[in-house]
Amino acid sequence: MAAGKGEGAGGDAGTGLSAGLETAWGLRERPSKGPRPGLSLDRIVDTGIRIAAAEGIDAVSMGRVAKELGVSTMSLYRYVSAKDDLYVLMQDAAAGAPPPRPASAAGWRAGLEWWAREQRAVFRRNLWLLRIPISSPPASPGSLEWMERGLEVLDGSGLDDGRKISVMMLVGGYVRNEVSLMADLDAAMRAQGVAPDEVMRRYARTVDALTSADPGRFPGVRRLLGAGVLDVPDADDAEFEFGLGRVLDGVAVLVEGRG
Repeated sequence: MAAGKGEGAGGDAGTGLSAGLETAWGLRERPSKGPRPGLSLDRIVDTGIRIAAAEGIDAVSMGRVAKELGVSTMSLYRYVSAKDDLYVLMQDAAAGAPPPRPASAAGWRAGLEWWAREQRAVFRRNLWLLRIPISSPPASPGSLEWMERGLEVLDGSGLDDGRKISVMMLVGGYVRNEVSLMADLDAAMRAQGVAPDEVMRRYARTVDALTSADPGRFPGVRRLLGAGVLDVPDADDAEFEFGLGRVLDGVAVLVEGRG
């Protein structure tokens, strides 16, 4: 999983890491007792995740988290030095470490398919993760474990380490883009209160009206309309699996060329 904003800043413990990453790695001691009974770093992070899941990442602020917990904003700074550090901890907690690789994911291609699908599942459970800008390479414990699993599945590919990283960036970027696009479309449909089937029917009628006066200008589009392709939404995973397959077909060419 990709690192988010704040992970590249220098901390104050001499590690070169942000305070959030130092905390995630256990390099910064967690306060054992706070100014309020029951207040803890885990509760702060869990509250931030709950707000982000319900209202989006923009709703998460130190003040809002403090209000939800019934404490003063200043009391949070004993545990989290800044909002960006809270984001780092929220990302790491929400994404977690990848699950064990199943026996069915043997071989580099099946392994990459498993790796991509698991990342997609994380994003779909936590769409707010997509709204945190990527400002540095992965450096949190969870994100490096995802990197490690990706490297492991490519061990038998014959690719050198540099090419392995490039392949992982390609596949990870595809996953992130697909989930982001689907999430945006879903949000738009929910805002309109319209089911996917009706959205596609309306779209087909609109395109038909726009192109019918000059069909010679849009012959390909007119063929799609005639075939009924634009009238029906794809199955939930169909486009993802199609795109993933084509991306891995390209990786296979690279692997076979190396061989």
